[in-house]
Amino acid sequence: MTDPAAFPPHMTPVLVAHGTRSAAGVSVVAAIADLVSERIGRTRVAFVDVLGPNPSDVLAELDGPAVVVPAFLAAGYHVRKDLPEHVARSGHPDVTVTPSLGPDPALAHVLHRRLIQAGWQPGDAVVLAAAGSSDASACADVGRAAGQLADLVGVPVEVGFVTTASPTVPEAVATARAHGSGRVVIAAYLLAPGLFHTRLSDCGADGVTDPLGADPAIADLLVSRFVAAAASVSNSR
Repeated sequence: MTDPAAFPPHMTPVLVAHGTRSAAGVSVVAAIADLVSERIGRTRVAFVDVLGPNPSDVLAELDGPAVVVPAFLAAGYHVRKDLPEHVARSGHPDVTVTPSLGPDPALAHVLHRRLIQAGWQPGDAVVLAAAGSSDASACADVGRAAGQLADLVGVPVEVGFVTTASPTVPEAVATARAHGSGRVVIAAYLLAPGLFHTRLSDCGADGVTDPLGADPAIADLLVSRFVAAAASVSNSR
């Protein structure tokens, strides 16, 4: 377990999420930030799309070093291009950006719990539903996440994307149903509720999990990212 006290008080943690028009989704991101704040001190929140404040605005307001964790489940365009551009635009001279939140075995364990909560039982087929990206590396990250979940559920996990990439979630559900002999449950590989999660109910599965949400394990994973980055910075100076 990461020691939250290891995060230096003179550094500011910044949690960066995608952004959504869903009030429930914004509330979940805020709740996650609150859980992190309870562990390492006030954690600022920024969004790269849809709503503000954006990362450059938040960073421009800060004094002292900042550590940014991209709360993205795969390292796609927003993580590899948008976020570095925001950091540069902010003019902040001392910003450390960590790897994205996923894929990570800790997320697979949360997904497993969400499956059980949604009525999944051993032997049911599973489809991992992700937002989708035109970035091949992000899609590969989702594939790795599916493999981590498959290790826990004991069956192969099909991957489907809500938008942009293929196969689509309905296509993945159809494939899983054709290969299995029972129910198909969608594991929503989404951090918070919003339009993408709403669409999953029409994809032909027998059940859909809740998003990952404001789970203590998500907060712990974020804290581990913040603390590891801070330690790396301290050790390099």
